[in-house]
Amino acid sequence: MKKIFLLIVAFAGMFSAVAQDKDSAKKKRKEEKRQRINAIIKQEEEGVIKYRKHFVAGFKLTTDGYGGFIEIARAQSVKRALLFQLDITERKHPKEEKLQDASGIATPVIYGKLNFFYPVKLGVQQQFLLGNKGNKNGVSITANAGGGLSLGLLRPYLVEIDRGGGKYEFIKYTQADSALFVNLNSIVGGPNLGKGWSQLEVVPGAYAKTSLRFDYGRYNEMVSAVEVGLTGEFYSKEIPQMIYIKQNQFFFSAYVAIVFGRRK
Repeated sequence: MKKIFLLIVAFAGMFSAVAQDKDSAKKKRKEEKRQRINAIIKQEEEGVIKYRKHFVAGFKLTTDGYGGFIEIARAQSVKRALLFQLDITERKHPKEEKLQDASGIATPVIYGKLNFFYPVKLGVQQQFLLGNKGNKNGVSITANAGGGLSLGLLRPYLVEIDRGGGKYEFIKYTQADSALFVNLNSIVGGPNLGKGWSQLEVVPGAYAKTSLRFDYGRYNEMVSAVEVGLTGEFYSKEIPQMIYIKQNQFFFSAYVAIVFGRRK
């Protein structure tokens, strides 16, 4: 009986010690959370944005298309940071025009289009703080400048044609089929989203980019911003976008983007 009593006392002591450790750890976590919240409140009142890194995504409209990007930043100081970006867009030629329900065409066709053009850019920007938030409802303004590698992905624009005798076929522009490619009497329809990916061509190039970012986010841990900027791209050869129209190696465009993400 005495041994049982001693065992009960020992187990009770063990459970008490475990419970005390749990309570201590819980109090420590609460204190750390309280200190973090106080620090955030202080930063919000001062309007100063301090962070070690951030991750954001953005959607943009350009003067010749649309796209999106993701970005990882590493702070170098309160006023400077390095931005690592992956940007994917679709560039459209200003002469593109969709034809539908003309000459028996059932699905839309961009007459004379040779390739879809998707620039994929991987680069680095230096970010400079121009103006910090005056208070938690203010706006932070940064200037970004940099550049990097641009890979121009060309997906051939395939049109469906009627070869006669009930035979239909998707073709791209070639010397052999050039007459059919531009003959509206032969064209049945345009391509769908899945056509042409197996025939991708990659054209390497480089790009430079500069922008201004206006961060209006109420809370400094969150990024909510509008960005406006300019981009210039140069490729190793001319990009064939449209038939019978001069092809370009250099592309210049302006854009506006919505940016959102989180800081740490």
